[in-house]
Amino acid sequence: MTINLSDEELRARLHFWRAKGIGPGSMRRIVEHFGGAAAALAVSDNALLEAGLKREGIAAYRETPANAAEPDWRWLEAADQHYILVPEDSRYPNLLKRIRTAPPLLFALGNPELLNDPQIAMVGSRNPTQGGKENARAFAAHFAANGLTVTSGLAVGIDAHSHEAALEAGGQTIAVVGNGLDIIYPLRNRKLAERIAAQGCIVSEFPIGIQAHPQHFPRRNRIISGMSFGVLIVEAALQSGTLVTARHAMEQGREVFAIPGSIHNPLARGCHHLIRQGAKLVETANDVLEEIAPQLNVWLQQDKAATSTQGQLALTGVNDVQPIDTFDPEYAQVLDALGYEPLPIDRIILNTGLTAEEVSSILLMLELHGLVAACGGGHYMRLGSGNGN
Repeated sequence: MTINLSDEELRARLHFWRAKGIGPGSMRRIVEHFGGAAAALAVSDNALLEAGLKREGIAAYRETPANAAEPDWRWLEAADQHYILVPEDSRYPNLLKRIRTAPPLLFALGNPELLNDPQIAMVGSRNPTQGGKENARAFAAHFAANGLTVTSGLAVGIDAHSHEAALEAGGQTIAVVGNGLDIIYPLRNRKLAERIAAQGCIVSEFPIGIQAHPQHFPRRNRIISGMSFGVLIVEAALQSGTLVTARHAMEQGREVFAIPGSIHNPLARGCHHLIRQGAKLVETANDVLEEIAPQLNVWLQQDKAATSTQGQLALTGVNDVQPIDTFDPEYAQVLDALGYEPLPIDRIILNTGLTAEEVSSILLMLELHGLVAACGGGHYMRLGSGNGN
């Protein structure tokens, strides 16, 4: 790991994370209130209540066996490519750290350095049309050729085609799954998963041994969108789980793109619905690149490691982003609402009167310009100086 986190502290966080009543918010409160999870292991129920935990969560924690996290620890030590990342780790995705429900632990298989490379998420139907498959492969290959990491969910259909095309183009891809990393789901994608682990990265917030379950996929989807600059919906029915990813993206202030289709194609209706809701209609991969170019160019200017294993981003025909105008009323509102101590995003939204989407988008640009820092768990603080003026 690239942080000075003791084995004792990591084991304690794994133990709390195994408790059924402990979620991201509870974990954040434990770490912040007690200065770490290890210090919280021996405290009383009343102390946990004072930290903001609920009684049912405390009861579930008390029922968790003392050795519950041993499978996680054995998995971590079993191979060099096995990692468990916490928000303090420099390899933990910075964009994901911004969201309110950021996972307190991320299990990673492969190359975790990719998690902070610029990503575009691609999602869609598990039973796509031939046109949907071809679009997924064409867009993914183009993104990979331009240095973007393609992120998806390892599902059959659009997900699998997106992963495969990115790898075939010589690019990088990240798979986010809804189960423990000792399990391949769906099993038919085993060979693809092996390729991704070797050439990219597979991540999950679910501990080792946890099977895939329908309720896990919305949680997985928030990570897919949370790590990415934008989400492209390739093909989706109106009642599709893919739209959950799009909703997460909108709530997180990410760009949402949708490829239109025939009015007679049921798998185009989800995309058309999103376009009516404000998603950007795209016909080519360059349409997406042009929309996210400002964020990507700022990332290139700010990140000293922009020349990663996938090379310099080759965004042709895109002008460098201009510095943001911090005197813009909305940017000024957000800056004025922030202090030099971490503040939760819901308080920022309340103080500014802006929507969650507007605040998330503004915070992203302020952070990329060095004016704001994401502190984890949906908290932000103002920095003393930046390059935004």
